Amino acid sequence: MGQPIRYSHQREAIINFLKTRKDHPTADVVYNNIKQIIPNISLGTVYRNLNQLADAGVILRLACDGKTDHFDGCSTPHCHFMCKTCGAVKDIDINPIDKLLNSAQTNTDDTIDDVSVLFYGYCKDCK
Repeated sequence: MGQPIRYSHQREAIINFLKTRKDHPTADVVYNNIKQIIPNISLGTVYRNLNQLADAGVILRLACDGKTDHFDGCSTPHCHFMCKTCGAVKDIDINPIDKLLNSAQTNTDDTIDDVSVLFYGYCKDCK
């Protein structure tokens, strides 16, 4: 986790928006929705705030396909699924994270301080 970040109206709106979503939107989706609340916000401001919030550990940044980042309002470690066809990203409600992290740490001399589990497949709409 990075340094704590200062409060701003824009950051609060972005966090509140992300906490209402389970589909892990891209920055463009966040921007299009936040613009309805804060009409004069710029895309650059949304990107900058998303990156600052992710760097501070307030939200998660998911680089699922190596192209487009998705953002998650839940910053506690949990599993994700990404559809190989449409690119949808969503949570999977299982929690092997603690066991996986402990097992990995006991099998290496390196220090592990974070874990990300991403499953790939086809969503119900694409299969």
